[in-house]
Order: sequence, then structure tokens, then C-alpha cells
Amino acid sequence: MRELDTPPAIRLTGLRKRFAAGGTVALDDVSLEVAQGGIFGIVGRSGAGKSTLIRSVNLLERPDAGRVEVLGADMLALGESALLAARRGIGMVFQHFNLHARRTVAENVAFPLEVAGLPRAERAARVAEILPLVGLEAKRDNYPAQLSGGQKQRVGIARALASRPRILLSDEATSALDPETTQEILALLRALRDRLDLTVLLITHEMGVVKAICDQVAVMEAGRIIEQGRVFDVFTRPAHATTRRFVAEVIGHAVPAGTLARLPAPGEGQERRLVQVVFAGPNSTRAVVSEASRDFGIDINIISGRVDEIAGEPFGVMALAAYGPPGRVGAALDWMRGLGLDVTEIAP
Repeated sequence: MRELDTPPAIRLTGLRKRFAAGGTVALDDVSLEVAQGGIFGIVGRSGAGKSTLIRSVNLLERPDAGRVEVLGADMLALGESALLAARRGIGMVFQHFNLHARRTVAENVAFPLEVAGLPRAERAARVAEILPLVGLEAKRDNYPAQLSGGQKQRVGIARALASRPRILLSDEATSALDPETTQEILALLRALRDRLDLTVLLITHEMGVVKAICDQVAVMEAGRIIEQGRVFDVFTRPAHATTRRFVAEVIGHAVPAGTLARLPAPGEGQERRLVQVVFAGPNSTRAVVSEASRDFGIDINIISGRVDEIAGEPFGVMALAAYGPPGRVGAALDWMRGLGLDVTEIAP
């Protein structure tokens, strides 16, 4: 990740884009910064504006208003030749591979270098250098029809890196792949980021992709960014309802359907409180449930729970049913909140 005084690799400011007069607003005052060496994810449903946003970085889509800065260059101010040169510093990986069926793996990787006018010997040397990085050295003479989906995407990644870019854009690069292959491709992207000192901006409709690889995330809806920040912060404390739905798809809902109806009623002189507790931060691994039960003299049933890791930090979520004398349960929950845990009531 970049130092605090290093300018961002990508800075988008106030981007607006409307398709046709009076038509759909694809981007509505969108601003974000991508740190040098970072992996930034943009997540949203179909039609949220993700593809338009990422294609604005290399001006495959020109915004109607706003500013696009890449590696310090004002992209919208560049002339044609300067823009072409700037685009060679921005690789792009596509969802559907876009490989030439009649070209071999090596020829597909070399294609952008051929378009750029590099001599044959230089193209061959670069292909020989990059194919081992994506695990395709043994497939250099194969044609796309002879490759699996994951291998085709590796060709797409190698082709995007052929011109030695410093920025890599990923346009739903894993959405056509099975889960196991998706994880392999994401691991490859992270390894390439580290080895080649890349900055990666990716779009996806899967929060699981963001969890697996990204440092920062922005959530889009109807052409606007509704929430953004560190992946861990967004996962553990989502502020917007749309973000909460995305997060729930990855970490699951704390309470399985029908569970609450089967819980025992509180005894005489007792109350029952149903809560979801998110364990994150310095007390995420503390034995909070047993401490609360012992110190406040209450009973706590663990209804469901999950422990995970997000961006290298421990994270857990539990649904609890707490029983005890009025006042004690509330005091225990307030104590948990005082530890920095996110405690929210669950409707019975």
C-alpha cells in the first residue's frame, strides 16, 4: 500500500454520465481514490453503473462531466497520441475473455504488442517472460478451444499485462468461472499485484470476491457510490441497507429461519433479549459470552455463529438469546458495547 503522502494511482472526481438525451443516468457525481499498490473493489447489482465507471478510467467511456486522473495525468486533457500511450499503461481483463479463436495462447498475449508496433523479437521475448507468471508456459501453442475457462482468463490476464502496465482493470473477470477457479484467479491477481507492483481496480457483483482480495471497496447503486471504505470496516459495520444485503450474502444471516420460534420463553421474573453480536477489533477473540454470563449472573444461549477472517483481521458474528433478571441482561449487553462490539436487537 502507498504511503500517506503518495498521490493515488487513480483519482475520479465528480463523474457524471448519461446515455442519450433524457436517458439512463449511469454515473451521478461519483468520486473515489485508489491507492498506489492497492486492490480496490467496486460492487453493485447489474445496472448500478460499475462497468461505466471502470471504463471511464481509460476513457473507453467518456464521462459527461468530472475529472479522471491516472498516475497524475489528466486523462480528459490528453490528445489522441498521448491518450493511446496512457492506455498502454492501463491493462484490462474482461469477463468473457475476448480471445482470438484462430490465434494460439502466445499469439493472443502478443496481440496488443503487435498492434503497438513492437518488433517480432521483442514480442516473443515478452510473451516468454509473462506466460510463466500466469502458469501457462506449457500451453503457449494451444488454441482457446483447447483451454478451460480458468486458463482462458489467465490468457486474458497475461494479455492485459503484456505492455507492462502499472494499472490493471478487471471487468467482472471471475463471474463466468466456477467457485474453485474463481479463487485461483483471485489468488493469481493478488500475487501479480505483489510481484509487479500493480494497482488493481476491479468490479464485481459478488461481495465474496471483495472479501477475498480487496483492501478497499465502494458499493454502487443507481449510478452513485452509497458506501465506501476499508473492506473490514464495510463488512463489520455496513451503514447502508444495500451494503448490509451484500454482506449477508457472504457471512450469512445470524439466525436461521424458524429458530426464534423454538426458543424457550423466559422464566418468572426474567426477561429474554435476542441480539446479534459482531465481534471485531481488539476484543474479537475475547471470551465475551462466558464472561458476561458469569459476571452478570445471566444465561446466554448461542443460537448460531460464524468465525471468519476479513482482510487478514478476525471477525465473528453470533446470534444470542440472553435470559436473566430485568436490568442484568441490559447491563451485560451495554458492557459488550463498551468493549467495542456491535450489539443489535433481533425482533422476536
